[in-house]
Amino acid sequence: MGQNANIQDLFLTHRAALVDYASGLTGNRANAEDLVQEAWMRLSQATDRRRLDEPRNYLYRIVRNLAIDGHRKTAREQRTLLNQRDDGQGGHDAPSTATPETIALYRDQLSQVQDAMAELPRRTRIALEMHRIGGFKLREIAATLNISLPMAHILVAEGVDHCKRRLGWP
Repeated sequence: MGQNANIQDLFLTHRAALVDYASGLTGNRANAEDLVQEAWMRLSQATDRRRLDEPRNYLYRIVRNLAIDGHRKTAREQRTLLNQRDDGQGGHDAPSTATPETIALYRDQLSQVQDAMAELPRRTRIALEMHRIGGFKLREIAATLNISLPMAHILVAEGVDHCKRRLGWP
């Protein structure tokens, strides 16, 4: 019971920041609210099964993973709709201006960025995602990760530099 009470306090304390984080990831506040609620339910279930060492970080990770899953689901749905249009089942929209070569290039770059981010140390990856994807300010990142403001800046800069090197960008 002690851990569940602490988890509830943790959730209530960080709920607004989690919704802000999720809003940056999803681009939609209403979806972010739903996502945070789902994350809370999953965290509650996880704490029923085992003791968590860093529940706040685990909660942010759940939110991030749910947002990624949501993006993947949306992309699958869009591909399905595009395939239906290609089969003559969809509407009569104007053709896309993106060429197959451009789409392939973007997909390759996205894959390289994902690989580069996966190579980053956990704290650096979280700081980079919060800043570049979530739109968090450095002071918010520092507070979330319990680090100094200069360290938050260093982590984000290191993450960006690593991704640039992996993509061969100057």
